[in-house]
Amino acid sequence: MYNLNIVLAEPQIPQNTGNISRTCAVTGARLHLIRPFGFEISDKHLKRAGLDYWDKLDISYYDSMPEFFEKNKGGNFFYFTTKGRSVHSEVSYPNNSYLIFGREDKGLPEELLHNNPERCVRIPMRNELRSLNLSNSVAIAVYEALRQWDYPELSREGKLTQYEW
Repeated sequence: MYNLNIVLAEPQIPQNTGNISRTCAVTGARLHLIRPFGFEISDKHLKRAGLDYWDKLDISYYDSMPEFFEKNKGGNFFYFTTKGRSVHSEVSYPNNSYLIFGREDKGLPEELLHNNPERCVRIPMRNELRSLNLSNSVAIAVYEALRQWDYPELSREGKLTQYEW
């Protein structure tokens, strides 16, 4: 069984976190949220974006980045950033990977990136534009890791509701 972890460091926009929670629920990825947040977990926008799936989440909360790292020793950490030099789809994600994303307005701390250059990955985009939406970036990253693992425990076939194939 594979273990995929999505980490949001200080998320600011409840709709993004709601969308990401839904992605985690449907893929079986574990969600880690590091405070401070730019919203309350009870926020109606957060719940609306992931409402049907909130009870299906495996979620952990942390008060700081040091607490997160202390409680998750031995993980394979990958830092998603516009400043990364490796392309996300050219990196191999082993079991127990932690895909770490920073806040929407600032990203991850540069000191963290500087100290882990080989683990900083970038989703390619045009240079003159700032970045992708956080929830879109997480979805791209999650599905790349799952693709590499051959989509473990995920359904590959859909069904029509009124017809048979």
